[in-house]
Amino acid sequence: MKLRRLLTGIALTAAISLLLVDNTLQAQRWQQLYQPLEHSPIPCRIMPPIELKPDVKYPVIVSLHGAGGKGIDNKKQLKTWNMQLTDDNVRNRFPCYVVAPQTEVLWNENHYQAIKQIINNLPHFDKSRIYLLGHSMGGHGTYIFLQFEKDYFAAAAPSAGTGLRSTEQFIDPQKIRDYPIWAFHGDKDKVCPFEKQQRVFEQLRSINGNLKLTIWVGDNHGVAGKFITGAENGKTLYTSHRCDREIEFLVWLFKQRRK
Repeated sequence: MKLRRLLTGIALTAAISLLLVDNTLQAQRWQQLYQPLEHSPIPCRIMPPIELKPDVKYPVIVSLHGAGGKGIDNKKQLKTWNMQLTDDNVRNRFPCYVVAPQTEVLWNENHYQAIKQIINNLPHFDKSRIYLLGHSMGGHGTYIFLQFEKDYFAAAAPSAGTGLRSTEQFIDPQKIRDYPIWAFHGDKDKVCPFEKQQRVFEQLRSINGNLKLTIWVGDNHGVAGKFITGAENGKTLYTSHRCDREIEFLVWLFKQRRK
């Protein structure tokens, strides 16, 4: 009996080890699709389209990581939504570049200029369809980047971040009024309080802005894996009639073009 229990324990340990190894290999496989960029002004990884056709121009998604991705290792910035974007069905349906930069500090204008430089060196990119998204600190960065120029991005999707601090007002509603924005936030978020997102929403609603807000009812800050897959289990509000009512996030995103 003791020998049987011992053998069962060994088999179980081996099975768990194999499972862990398999999970590690799977993680490494999707991460390897994001190629490190050499001679870059900031650490950055890029996932290109599956196939680059010379007669096609490809959209660009700029992905801003949260505080958990800070550093210079050029690895930690790849998050849940970056993995979701590696899905074969997604890549075939929505061929594009995904640009994933990394920073050690809060996103600022120096990063913005560096990212523009990186994008300008991509072959066959579509200048009219550059998209911006991020979660938490990356959500803050999304709102902040939108204020540097009025028409660089075609659309933006901040998740659980607002660009607002308790002692300082970062958002100028007039500067982002005309950007198509789809924001996502859990109404129980205490890290970046939901009340701040409500404030941005009300500011843009008062000036006929183009922001729609999906509220994850009952969710806290950890919603990074939900916005790419869609908003079916969320409650969506609109600042004006200008907002596109499309319910599938990536369909909405890739419909947007810079005018």
